[in-house]
Amino acid sequence: MSPITLIEARNAFEHVKNNGALLICAYDSDEKFHKLRLDGAIPLSEFRSLSATVDKNKELIFY
Repeated sequence: MSPITLIEARNAFEHVKNNGALLICAYDSDEKFHKLRLDGAIPLSEFRSLSATVDKNKELIFY
């Protein structure tokens, strides 16, 4: 497992925009996700269902 690192919001945005990272909203509630989502983010519930198929080298950004 790779170490956890903190990155600035502008860097996260660039990584997601360039398809270099997957942005995941870590709220347990899909309702909270829809109220507070960031552009390009997926809800935690969707990530859980996709986790087996996500490229193991893909950068994951949780917020």
